[in-house]
Amino acid sequence: MTLQQLKQVIAVADCGSMNEAAKHLFITQPSLSAAIKELEKEIGLDIFLRSNRGIVITAEGEEFLGYARQIVEQYQLMEDKYVNAGTRKKKFAVSMQHYTFAVEAFIQLAREFGMDTYEFAVKETKTIEVINDVKNQTSEVGVIYMNDFNNKVIGKILREDSLEFIPLFDCDIYVFMSKQNPMAKKKLITLEDLKNYPCLSFYQGEHNSFYFAEEVLSTYDYKQIIKCDDRATALNLMVGLNGYTMCSGIICQELNGDEYTTVKLDTTEKMTIGYIKKKKIPLSELGERYVAELKKYSKQQL
Repeated sequence: MTLQQLKQVIAVADCGSMNEAAKHLFITQPSLSAAIKELEKEIGLDIFLRSNRGIVITAEGEEFLGYARQIVEQYQLMEDKYVNAGTRKKKFAVSMQHYTFAVEAFIQLAREFGMDTYEFAVKETKTIEVINDVKNQTSEVGVIYMNDFNNKVIGKILREDSLEFIPLFDCDIYVFMSKQNPMAKKKLITLEDLKNYPCLSFYQGEHNSFYFAEEVLSTYDYKQIIKCDDRATALNLMVGLNGYTMCSGIICQELNGDEYTTVKLDTTEKMTIGYIKKKKIPLSELGERYVAELKKYSKQQL
């Protein structure tokens, strides 16, 4: 097994095609296919299933790819530090559930450190992808929430992936909606008050179980519900259909505008905002500064 073979496997997985990966790697498709088959024979498992329709990553292949990405990422970090020192920008990436405040914290970090020295990346995505990004070290930090309901399932996944959840602050539950919503002027709101309005929930793909939901009270039997997969669409639905979603109560007018508001939900439920990272690996300087920015939002919960 060589570093080159690991890079080749990752390229095939990312491209979803032997032909496209071969073009990306500047080698012939037969050479790449032979290299992958040689690796599979050496490790005793099929990383990919091949058919006339293309390739599919096997379950064992997914696990192997997780380790391969970590090795290649670590090699690149060492190469940047000791071989290409001073010639390549340092990288910092964050993945998160759909939290405007986490994006705003990222913006403050980028402003502080500047983009001449650092290459930044930020990704709002599904819960399982946040976890996988940190697991595979494509992101140093992942921002998610935990509570009594999802703790066992999410916690088990984190432990199996050698990740840890670090709590930042606890939140009451708020309803996020357009100021045009008839319920927007209430001081306290119940689920019964909301029954005639669509609840908005972020689509979680294949992992669309209640435990991976980004919204608390995901098991409640809502009369109307709409799944969407990005924050901009959710905001449009709040205006166009008087939709709403559950949130931490932290809103960022600089990014979302002043057309939206939050109303406290009449419930004893809580959510804990926190971040995930690799176990036993300390955060980088930027990672520490990003977490410090996130902690500032705890004041909005006091």
